Amino acid sequence: MPSAKHVGIVAVSAEGAALCYRTLCTEGAELLGPHAHPEVTLHTFPLAAYMEHANAGHWEKAGELLLASAAKLAGAGAQLLVCPDNTLHQALDLVRARSPLPWLHIAEEVARAARERGFKKVGVLGTRLLMEGPVYAGPFAAAEIEKVIPNDEDRAKIDQIIFDELVYGRFESVSRRFFGRVIRRLQKAGCDAVALSCTEIPLLVGAADSPLPVLDSTRTLARAALREAVA
Repeated sequence: MPSAKHVGIVAVSAEGAALCYRTLCTEGAELLGPHAHPEVTLHTFPLAAYMEHANAGHWEKAGELLLASAAKLAGAGAQLLVCPDNTLHQALDLVRARSPLPWLHIAEEVARAARERGFKKVGVLGTRLLMEGPVYAGPFAAAEIEKVIPNDEDRAKIDQIIFDELVYGRFESVSRRFFGRVIRRLQKAGCDAVALSCTEIPLLVGAADSPLPVLDSTRTLARAALREAVA
């Protein structure tokens, strides 16, 4: 079997981290052979610990949790890190330079995928903190992509669905239809694609559910990790 780097997953929420892990394992076979994938180690502190800091705007403290996870993964032999949580990249941006290992950045990878597919105006769906925050602004600007977010009412409802349903593994048809309506509104606003920028949203909304092409942030990050692991 070809050699590959050991991938460390700094998890935050369970469902998104599980999707990232499953993607690494199932799609690894395409690069490494039947039933093969990179060595993977995952560590997480409770989501509650992260959200306490994020909701208070204490991003540096949230970043210290990410670094603590990174240290544990480095000790386990990981050589490359990913965090399948879009929102907490606001904290990662503050501490990435102090990491013991290199990280892939989820927004940078989504921007790369959007640029490769020729998208110019992309709707971003995620937690309220993510949609209204800076995580995607820099990577999209560097890729010459316009970032668009839903209206305030839609942002509040999306946030509620994420934290009351998706992170608990609940995927309701009524919520799927709501996301479809939000994406249609983004389409009417001129968007040519939509980024599913909460790592759980791809478990609820797929390409068949969206009137716009979708950019699946979770699988995009996992595929980038595979790319780097076998490089």
